[in-house]
Amino acid sequence: MANIKAVVFDLYGTLFNVHSVVEHCERHYPGRGAEISHLWRHKQLEYTWLRSLMGQYVPFEQATRDALDYVTRHLSLDLDAATAEALHEAYLNLDPHPEVPQALQALQQTGLPLAVLSNGSAFSIRRVVEAAGLAPHFSHLLSVESVGVYKPHPRVYELACHTLGAAPQDILFVSSNGWDAAGAAHFGFEVCWVNRQGAAFESLGATPAHTLDSIAELPALLGTRPA
Repeated sequence: MANIKAVVFDLYGTLFNVHSVVEHCERHYPGRGAEISHLWRHKQLEYTWLRSLMGQYVPFEQATRDALDYVTRHLSLDLDAATAEALHEAYLNLDPHPEVPQALQALQQTGLPLAVLSNGSAFSIRRVVEAAGLAPHFSHLLSVESVGVYKPHPRVYELACHTLGAAPQDILFVSSNGWDAAGAAHFGFEVCWVNRQGAAFESLGATPAHTLDSIAELPALLGTRPA
């Protein structure tokens, strides 16, 4: 770890719990909250990948809205404008995973710059991070919108290198999404996969250098770096 010059985090799922919207979904659709949230996230990701393949980039908020529209139609649920707006607003106010605030504070003691690299738009990233009071921990909040394609496209990972002035192997990339961790490893980052669910890693021809159960373990990992 002595070569690491910066730590770059994925946002959705890694730092923030995307399923903190369950209670909001449940409020509008009693008994269906968890089902809606999980399918919504699945389609949201699918639509970002399909948009990238089609060369038809749209902002993350639009992909999220389109995914919710699909989910409610698929489940034969009514979605009026007020409900749609309330659920989209909930996605801008996600809860961080419980260990994240303390871990980020500890990571600042390493002296390494911390950054976010996310599929979110610049607006959505800033809203989510600022709402949780975590913005002061980060030197950069990087959005895919500046390259017009979604992760795991290599252009997204290149954005971190260009912004931070570091080679891929000098960046520790942290993600709880296996597909993202695999894409980052293929690109050349040193990758830390946060495997909160005890899942099997994706069979995509690349593996993470480190696997942790929680971001709470990350400061100790980086703390082993020689001064």
